Amino acid sequence: MKKFILITIYFLSAIVMNAQSLEEIVNKYTIANKLDKISNIKTLKITAKISMKGTEMPMEMWMKNPDKFRTVTSMKGSEMIQVFDGEKGYMINSALGSNEPKEMTPEQIKEFQRGNYLINTVKNFLDDGQLTLIGEDNVLGKPVYKIKAVLEKGFDSNMFIDKDSYLIIRNTIVTYKGGIPTSINYYPSDYTEFDGVLLPMKTIRSIGRMESVMTFTNVEVDVPIDDNVFKIK
Repeated sequence: MKKFILITIYFLSAIVMNAQSLEEIVNKYTIANKLDKISNIKTLKITAKISMKGTEMPMEMWMKNPDKFRTVTSMKGSEMIQVFDGEKGYMINSALGSNEPKEMTPEQIKEFQRGNYLINTVKNFLDDGQLTLIGEDNVLGKPVYKIKAVLEKGFDSNMFIDKDSYLIIRNTIVTYKGGIPTSINYYPSDYTEFDGVLLPMKTIRSIGRMESVMTFTNVEVDVPIDDNVFKIK
C-alpha cells in the first residue's frame, strides 16, 4: 500500500513538474520573441515574396491590434485574399474563377489568425490547454524542446523551440486524410527585430520533395492602416 502511494505521489509530481516546465518554456519563448510587449504595437505591414519552382509570388500582409488581419497573394494575374475584420473572416480566390467572397468558418479563422504576428499563438495554445511538452530533440544540429499543439479537425502542430534562443526553428503540421498522415515542415530563420517586433525573415516550407521559400522584403511598424483595409469591398 505504501509503495502504491509513493508511486502515485511520484506520478502526480511528475505531471506538475511537466506542467511547470511547459509554462516556463512558453514564458521564455514569449520574452525572447518580444511578444510580452506586442500589445504596444498598433500596426504591422509586411511585403513578401514566395518562391517555388522558379516562380515568385508577391504577397502583402496587414495586421492591426488587437486582431485585424489581411493577406493578399498574387499568382499569375490572380489574387488570393484572406481577411479578418475583428468579427468575420472572408476569402477570395480568383484563381478558382470567382471573385465572390466566401465567409470563413470559425476553424478557418483560427487557422488564418495563426499567421498574425501581433498574436502570441503559443501562449494562447497554453491558455486553452492545447499544449503538451513531448520532450527534447535535436533539429539542425541544435538542442530543442518539442511541444505539441492539438489543433482543429485533429491537426497537430509540433513546434521545435531552440533551447538557447527560445525561437522556433521548425514547426511540423501533421494533417490526416483517410487516416494517412501528411507532414508539412516549416523552417523559420533569419530572425530580425523591427521596432520591437521580432520576425523570421525567411521561412522554408516543405511537403515531401516540394519546397517553397517565403522571404520578407520590407517590414513597416506602426504605419497608419485604415480599418477599411480589413473589409471586403
